[in-house]
Amino acid sequence: MRRSLAVALGLAAWIGAVPAAEFAPVAKILAERCVLCHSGPSAPLDLRLDSLEALRAGSRNGPVARPGDPDNSELIRRLRGTSQPRMPMTGPPFLSEAEIATISGWIAAGMPAGEGAPAATAEAPRPAPGETVTYAHVAPIFARRCAKCHTDNGLMGAPPEGYRLSAWASTVSAADRVRVVPGQPLASELLRRIRGLSRPRMPFDGPPWLDDAEVDLIEAWIRDGARDAAGEPAPVPVGARVRFEGQLTGQWTVDGQPLSVSAGTRIDKRPRIGDRVEVRARVAPDGALDVTRLRRR
Repeated sequence: MRRSLAVALGLAAWIGAVPAAEFAPVAKILAERCVLCHSGPSAPLDLRLDSLEALRAGSRNGPVARPGDPDNSELIRRLRGTSQPRMPMTGPPFLSEAEIATISGWIAAGMPAGEGAPAATAEAPRPAPGETVTYAHVAPIFARRCAKCHTDNGLMGAPPEGYRLSAWASTVSAADRVRVVPGQPLASELLRRIRGLSRPRMPFDGPPWLDDAEVDLIEAWIRDGARDAAGEPAPVPVGARVRFEGQLTGQWTVDGQPLSVSAGTRIDKRPRIGDRVEVRARVAPDGALDVTRLRRR
């Protein structure tokens, strides 16, 4: 009898300790960490997280939260890193275990509305004057305008040319060829495509293209070392392949970017100043471009 009473009292205490399931605490987390990218008409894959109705609607690929089944909800899988890319894109740091547990518990409870209000649209973080630009500042731009295609299972299926813009590591990766040369914006194919110096201009669904402030911010990020969200600069990808096209604007310069041409450089079709050319190069230890081939287009 005593044991039964103790169990009953313990169970009652445990039940009493569980907070009422409602959307309000979930909305607060989403507003702080997710709505920055997942709001408005440019939300990645049309997934908006700025209201309960939008979250329930899911993305272009279907529901992201399954009432009563958090473990099979793509939202939880992305927050935990079970599915890639892990979210939010501005991480690390990612959501804490307590924050994920709050969202998971709410989904397990059936995703009730409670007293929850829609999350407000968040403003993109802007560096203060003199502040070093990090991935946290540019990730929302990539998420809204680039990652819809440049991610696994994006609008085009596989990411175009295998380039993923859904995380810092893949953005600066040199696995195939390097698109971001830290400290060298004009040598970075990513910036060149965004500015329209190399073709096709990106984002592919433009115009509208990125606005001047967004492009300038990405350029500053590369110039500052393509730093991760914690402020650590990306290593110089020595020996990595670089490929881009542009206009020959001087003796061995393309759109103002100096090139290192040597006796071993292959020069095809006798390019002249003013011609459009294709550049193939390797990144030198100092970040310069050692040209292996220069060809008039």
